[in-house]
Amino acid sequence: MKYGKRLRNEVEKSFPGWGGDFISYKQLKKQLNLIDPLSRPRKRSRISIGDIFDAGNGRDDVNSMRVNVGFTTLLGEELQKVNTFYIDKEEDYIIRLKELQDMEANLSCHREMLNLQKDILEFHGEMVQLLQYSVLNSTGFVKIVKKHKKRSGSSIHVSFMPRVLEQPIFSTGLLYKLLKECEAMLYRLFLDDEP
Repeated sequence: MKYGKRLRNEVEKSFPGWGGDFISYKQLKKQLNLIDPLSRPRKRSRISIGDIFDAGNGRDDVNSMRVNVGFTTLLGEELQKVNTFYIDKEEDYIIRLKELQDMEANLSCHREMLNLQKDILEFHGEMVQLLQYSVLNSTGFVKIVKKHKKRSGSSIHVSFMPRVLEQPIFSTGLLYKLLKECEAMLYRLFLDDEP
């Protein structure tokens, strides 16, 4: 199964409310398909009759450059979209973890502890889901940039990928820290729950 279909199926199955916040892989692929594969430089340069007649008109080069710019613009917009969503979720999770820690500090009965354990487990699941969101989008960016290189012959990955890899969605250290703190809370609560 192709990556685009796998991504779409995974989003529909596991991320019902987040569909519009994923990389628009299909749109990027459509933009990529506008790039003429014949306009890319070939390893062996053979001159055809068409090349002789087209030499000097420059329209293909200008059009190819315009489509390339359109692709990189869309790619940048998609990166901004998924990054913004990821950062917003991370900020929400920081606030929510603090609220759960405050609740843990102020427990007064067994029932509250059970409810808090349930809330923490749900919260942990949401953070794991965001981690999966990061992985799926990261894979999508890498795959589409690789397809671009293969299709166009140009290597935007040299200029684009270092910028991409610096984005918060690709550096999940904070999310892992939040997950570990959540797990530590669960550990403390379940130990306290034992007789």
